Amino acid sequence: MSKNLRRFLVGIIILSAAQFFSSAQEARTYFTIDEMPDLVKCLPAPPDTLGADFTYDISRYFWGKSQRSDKERARIVEHDAQWELDSLFATFNVPFGLTISKETTPEIHKLLTESISTIQLIRVRPKAHYMRKRPFDRFKEHMLTSWEEDELAGDGSYPSGHTIRGWSTAMLLTEINPAAADTLFARGWMYGDSRVIAGAHWQSDVDAGRYAASIAYAKLQTSPEFREQMGKAQEEFRRLSGKTVPATRTMAPEEDSSGFVNITDVVPDAILEIRYYSTYNFIGDRIDGYLEPTALLTREAAEALRAVSDDLKSKGYRIKIFDAYRPQCAVDHFVRWAADVTDTRMKQYFYPDLDKSVLFEQEYIMEKSGHTRGSTVDLTLFDMTTEKDVDMGWTFDWFGGESHPDFGGNPDTGKYSCTRGITKKQFHNRMILRKAMLSHGFKPLDSEWWHFTLADEPYPDTYFTFPVKKL
Repeated sequence: MSKNLRRFLVGIIILSAAQFFSSAQEARTYFTIDEMPDLVKCLPAPPDTLGADFTYDISRYFWGKSQRSDKERARIVEHDAQWELDSLFATFNVPFGLTISKETTPEIHKLLTESISTIQLIRVRPKAHYMRKRPFDRFKEHMLTSWEEDELAGDGSYPSGHTIRGWSTAMLLTEINPAAADTLFARGWMYGDSRVIAGAHWQSDVDAGRYAASIAYAKLQTSPEFREQMGKAQEEFRRLSGKTVPATRTMAPEEDSSGFVNITDVVPDAILEIRYYSTYNFIGDRIDGYLEPTALLTREAAEALRAVSDDLKSKGYRIKIFDAYRPQCAVDHFVRWAADVTDTRMKQYFYPDLDKSVLFEQEYIMEKSGHTRGSTVDLTLFDMTTEKDVDMGWTFDWFGGESHPDFGGNPDTGKYSCTRGITKKQFHNRMILRKAMLSHGFKPLDSEWWHFTLADEPYPDTYFTFPVKKL
């Protein structure tokens, strides 16, 4: 091919790409393709097929194929292959510490959308210049994500566009939340490796993608508009994560934590096992809004709980708390999870006999929770003699009739009846907790033995949004 013909074809491809980005992306870009660094001049050419570097590419290709037998890793690869920006952003929700969406984090979402739309332009010139054949195409084998094959077969492999986007997202989010840098970059690295495992890219494509992202990110820093939007995103993160409340803005009632206390400040003997801060819960991930393994309640509810604790200590028990105040973003996390009927990682532990599709219908998951009003607590008993949790028959957050207080007897009279699955002792233990809670102003829930709400709650109509962290 003549040099002039190559230049002509490259120009056509770049023009087509520019038209694609302007029509397919609603977000503006901070720079045009022509204003971005030219990677053909910045980076070396991809490895020659006869060199030692290409031998390494081949070995990594076969390494990637070996990883496909790991079902969980394969699932991540399939998720990482999605090109939509919201799917990309969702990948980083957990390491970032907040759910990223246009609705819940508009400034962060805007920053990411405009920045990634800009950064990804840097891949257009080298892809068009080198037109490197992808590994699945060279070996005439199917990709793990075979649905991508038709689209990728004619697209240059060098550098990896997915890697550029993943690594850039990690850099952007780290600038917003530096404390999460290690987990953000770990996930960003995995995002690039997913393209090797899929068979979409050679290792050198992925390596070049990380370099390309860093080059584009440096260019981005020169944009005053980007710096202004970054400031807005950082301020939004500080506000939503509870680090600060902007002094120039009136605090919304649902953001005000002044009526809340740390439970352990009021009830020092309380044991905390905050399940939603851990991954041992019905979802299998740390839940949005739980920034520290602590428990908060309204001051009134905490004072009533202290009376419960004093009562139970005289009988040889301490209280163990699984959850108390729950921010609205956590409830939103539950709702998103319930809507994804394919995610059943924790089914065997919490709902083995229940089809996930009925969670909304049977009101196991709802869009509002009494916990969010701040006077509801989930708890159990701890035996000070045996130094073990008291046996209640079924685990906290079990989705099923076995969790109902009337399972095995009449909770109003405390009378046990022979029901298969719960012993008289287990039923009696539930009644000890129930009687203490009701005696000190709490009301029960008819579907969960562990769930109680202060009857005279101070904020019956307010669903709070501030995160769970020590006050």
